[in-house]
Amino acid sequence: MIDKYKTISSPAEGMYKEKGSKFLAYAYPVTSEQDVKEILETLKKQHHKARHHCYAYVLGKNKEYYRANDAGEPANSAGKPILGQIYAKDITNVLVVVVRYFGGVKLGVGGLINAYKTAAEDALNNAKIVEKDIEKRVRVKCNFNDISMIQNAVAKTAARIKKEHYDKNCNFVIEVSMQKLPTFEKLLSANPNIDYQVIDTDL
Repeated sequence: MIDKYKTISSPAEGMYKEKGSKFLAYAYPVTSEQDVKEILETLKKQHHKARHHCYAYVLGKNKEYYRANDAGEPANSAGKPILGQIYAKDITNVLVVVVRYFGGVKLGVGGLINAYKTAAEDALNNAKIVEKDIEKRVRVKCNFNDISMIQNAVAKTAARIKKEHYDKNCNFVIEVSMQKLPTFEKLLSANPNIDYQVIDTDL
């Protein structure tokens, strides 16, 4: 079972110039399509005079979610070369956007493929690649008297409380690494008053 994945630790930038055109590349760690949407909106505002905002992203522990967008460039001349560089690094949960400022001279499809590939490669080469644990989300419900048991389970497994809500009961959404999930479940199951459910979502 896969319990780790590789991604980038923080945003990174790269650049490529060819015949007056500038290709500015931006690599970001992301965990959802909503992250992708927000970053694209921000970059389009920052570079509103640019001719193209081409991108590719890969999401999921098995790289099962991906997309490549040519953003007006000839088919497969931009998004696909960017995507290829993400795959070449064997990373996931990554977005790479390449912003093109047109220099007045057409590069041809071959020239565009090389430009977008090289710009994306430069950004990813400037990024720090890290290995992370795949995590599961656990939904937990307990009464107020049992909060200390939840806190103890979180502390012993280095888990993180992502959401909490209090009404008649205490409700939590907690992220736990797959490696430590069995220990986390064992600690919770020791108390019959604690209800928990592993949400079928990998992070």
